[in-house]
Amino acid sequence: MIHETALVDRRAEIDADVEIGPYSIVREDVRIAKGTVIGPHVTIEPYVTIGPDCKIFQYASIGGPPQDLKFKGEKTFLTIGRGTVIRESVTINRGTAAGGGMTEVGEDNYLMAYTHIAHDCKTGRNVILANNATLAGHITIGDYATVGGLVAIHQFVRIGDYAYIGGKAAVVKDIPPYVIAAGDRARLHGLNSVGLKRHGFSQARISALKKVYRLCFRIGLTLNEAMERIRAEVEQEPDVVKFVEFIKSSQRGITR
Repeated sequence: MIHETALVDRRAEIDADVEIGPYSIVREDVRIAKGTVIGPHVTIEPYVTIGPDCKIFQYASIGGPPQDLKFKGEKTFLTIGRGTVIRESVTINRGTAAGGGMTEVGEDNYLMAYTHIAHDCKTGRNVILANNATLAGHITIGDYATVGGLVAIHQFVRIGDYAYIGGKAAVVKDIPPYVIAAGDRARLHGLNSVGLKRHGFSQARISALKKVYRLCFRIGLTLNEAMERIRAEVEQEPDVVKFVEFIKSSQRGITR
C-alpha cells in the first residue's frame, strides 16, 4: 500500500500492511512496523525505527540530523513507539554521539502540529505535546505528562510523570512528577489533582502527594528540610518515593 509517487529506498524494511501516502520519502535504514500509516509529503530520514500502529500526518520530518553544531554526521538513531500519533509538520531529530546516540519517543504519544523534539530527548508512555511545544536537546519527559501549546523547554530538563505544563510556559528547571507548572519562567501551581483523578488515582494516593507537595513548596522549608519531614511524617508509598527520588536526583534544580 505504497502510493506510486512515494519514494521508498529498497534498503528500507517496510511491513506488508504499512501505508505510505503520495510524495512521501522513506530513506535507507528505516524500519516501519505493521499497521503504521504514513500520510502524504512525509520525510523519514535514515536510522529511524517506527513501531506498529503509528500514524504520521503530512509534512512531518522524522529523523533529521541534529541541530547541534558538534554533530559531524555520525550514525545515530531515532525510535518511535507503538501507537504514537504524529500530526502535521512535526519535526523529530536523531540523537548525537555525545548524548548517547538515540532519540526515543515512547508508546502512545500524541504529538500535535508543529511540535519539535530535538536530539537525545526521551519521552515516556502516553505523553501529550500540544501544538508548537518545543523540546531542546537531552530532555526527558515521564509517562502521562502533558506539555501545553507554545511551551519551550530548556535542554537537559526533566519533566516528571503525570506533570501538566500550561501553555506558553518557559521551563528552565526540572518539573517534579504529579504537579502543574505554568508561566515564564515556569512556576509550580499545585498538584495535578484533576489529572490524577482522571488516571485513576485514589483519594488516599492524592492526599499523600498533597502532604509531600506542601512540605516541599508551601511552608518555606529548604528541600533538605522537606526531605527529612517527609521521611518522618509521610508513609513511604511508591508515589511518595518517586516524588522524593526525582527531587534528589535533579541536576538542573527544581522548579519552585
